[in-house]
Amino acid sequence: MEGMMHILSPASAPWCGWIMVLLLVAGIFSEWLQPGLVTKAPTTLTARITDRMYKDAPTNFMGQLFVSIFRLGTITMAIYLCFYTENHYPIVAFGAVCALVLAVVLVKMLFNILVDYTFVISRRFGDMYDHYANITTLTSLALFPLVLILLQFGNPALNKWILGITALLFIGMWLYRSIRTYVSSLPSLIYWVMYICTLELLPIALLIYLSGKIISVL
Repeated sequence: MEGMMHILSPASAPWCGWIMVLLLVAGIFSEWLQPGLVTKAPTTLTARITDRMYKDAPTNFMGQLFVSIFRLGTITMAIYLCFYTENHYPIVAFGAVCALVLAVVLVKMLFNILVDYTFVISRRFGDMYDHYANITTLTSLALFPLVLILLQFGNPALNKWILGITALLFIGMWLYRSIRTYVSSLPSLIYWVMYICTLELLPIALLIYLSGKIISVL
């Protein structure tokens, strides 16, 4: 056994450290390329319905790309830490979960566009995209230091509790923001409940379930 490398935690796997460094660089670059993209994300919780958010500010494609990479990678790493098995941290599993997260986001976006095209009640969906992106950025900012700590000291059982609480906070922020935007009457409340159950909670539940299956297999 002498001279063999023993991976005792995800932090001991070299690729985990490099992924976190790249995510940090992506977050910094996104703010540098489009100032306020990251630092102003918390204002989405207090913005009025009539606020235009970033629509009056120039959008930088590269800034949007880097912040998307930051969000995608941070959320993927958080999910990965919930389901890894002791002494087994293949990068292929991380890549597969990352692809799954991206696929869920794209499919959800397509369904949102379809709903936006079909229902009059969904005219505010365009503004909600900005709020949703900001809440995801805010959640990623909270997750990033947590992930760094859990990489060093966490275990699957502890990670599930901590990251589960973070997920509930994300859902809570999104429910609060969407209620303020959508719910103004009883019919709108019914539409809102249908929207939350089918296009928000269901994709999250499916994502968590499939991620656990993928990591257990790989």
